[in-house]
Amino acid sequence: MITTIKFSTLSSIIPFLIMAQSLLFTVKRSAPEFVRPSKPTPHEIKLLSDIDDQEGLRFQIPVIQFYKYDPNMAGKDPVDIIRKALAKTLVFYYPFAGRLREGPGRKLMVDCTGEGVLFIEADADVSLKEFGDALQPPFPCLDELLFDVPGSSEVLNCPLLVIQVTRLKCGGFIFALRLNHTMSDAAGLVQFMSALGEISCGMNEPSILPVWHRELLNSRDPPRVTCTHREYEQVPDTKGTIIPLDDMAHRSFFFGPTEVAKIRALLPPHQQKQSNFEILTACLWRCRTIALQPDTDEEVRIICIVNARGKFNPPLPNGYYGNAFAFPVAVTTAGKLMENPLGYALELVKKAKSDVTQEYMHSVADLMVIKGRPHFTVVRSYLVSDVTRAGFGDVEFGWGKAVYGGPAKGGVGAIPGVASFYIPFKNAKGEEGLVIPLCLPAQAMEKFVKELDSVLKNNINQPTIGGPKPSFIISSL
Repeated sequence: MITTIKFSTLSSIIPFLIMAQSLLFTVKRSAPEFVRPSKPTPHEIKLLSDIDDQEGLRFQIPVIQFYKYDPNMAGKDPVDIIRKALAKTLVFYYPFAGRLREGPGRKLMVDCTGEGVLFIEADADVSLKEFGDALQPPFPCLDELLFDVPGSSEVLNCPLLVIQVTRLKCGGFIFALRLNHTMSDAAGLVQFMSALGEISCGMNEPSILPVWHRELLNSRDPPRVTCTHREYEQVPDTKGTIIPLDDMAHRSFFFGPTEVAKIRALLPPHQQKQSNFEILTACLWRCRTIALQPDTDEEVRIICIVNARGKFNPPLPNGYYGNAFAFPVAVTTAGKLMENPLGYALELVKKAKSDVTQEYMHSVADLMVIKGRPHFTVVRSYLVSDVTRAGFGDVEFGWGKAVYGGPAKGGVGAIPGVASFYIPFKNAKGEEGLVIPLCLPAQAMEKFVKELDSVLKNNINQPTIGGPKPSFIISSL
């Protein structure tokens, strides 16, 4: 199959502006194939945990990694190396080669059938440098670099992983993967990808062996909800404020030391020592709410993904690759969020993060069983997930570390537009920071850009109308 794509790549013109230019290239894909474990594996049923199988994780999440040409690997084929390593890796991670089934009470389980994961070999007549300096989401070519094989994207009875390796004409390559999120979180997925990388580089087994033990995050007997979980409240969308699916704008925003310092300077001294995550989350939540213009009496929510692996005593075992995070939420009215100083939002974010404990995780698992595995609240919600420590960029297949590694886009999930990821990124000037993809209706995105620019000019409570171009890096479709 051959597809020609007009890809809008981005190149830095002056320090804070990015201009788009067109790049035309062709992707030639081979027919998708199933890669199965290279040795016989147990045929058994393995239950997911009561954290894994909640409604909010029943979707496919895309990840993409870009790798440069390495002269030390001259003559070696990344497709062949990764395909063979995948078969060996699946001997250890054999549940990924199975299929999800649903039992009584909507309980999910893996039928370890050994059917394999989908693998796609591809070639693109483009070099890595032609993508430009700003190699960051959204990737307009994603559908060609991670092909959605017809019939493969359901949660049940479908491959749990899809992997496409695309050779580039420079000798580099792109590794793209789609994961059924019920199987793993970011830490678990990176553990699998790292194992695949180690075996690609010649190891016989992963340095960290996978641990299933999903029962550690199952509900208690009898289940009992002991914490407050406003993240699972059933909120009616009375005013049609769930983000529409049409006319969506995808953009990424770079926050380096300069941008973060400008936002931090808006806070009173006693709040300036808070983490970059907390400060950026408070700022983005406030700007996004102003851009969406909900009624002032409407409740708005910020959901902060919190990794709970370190909250357990004893800790979850090394090698556990299931979902081990919570969706703690802060709730206020749009009016209070927009009218109060930034520090108000910051305190709400801090409180939400601190809610997550071992007891909280057990309480979530119990709630899932009692209430039928509900979705987290999406009405007037904004969800942020920090993947800076997940280690996507460190995954190697023999060609060195990824030039870009991590989530392929923001706004993923059952309800597009709700989620943003915080992804480590180095810009064209060599500054290290975060790139944060957002997904908003086009008109709201324009308001968001103006509001954020106003914040970065230390002019937080005054609207920006017209005026100079934004003082931060934006990339967009």
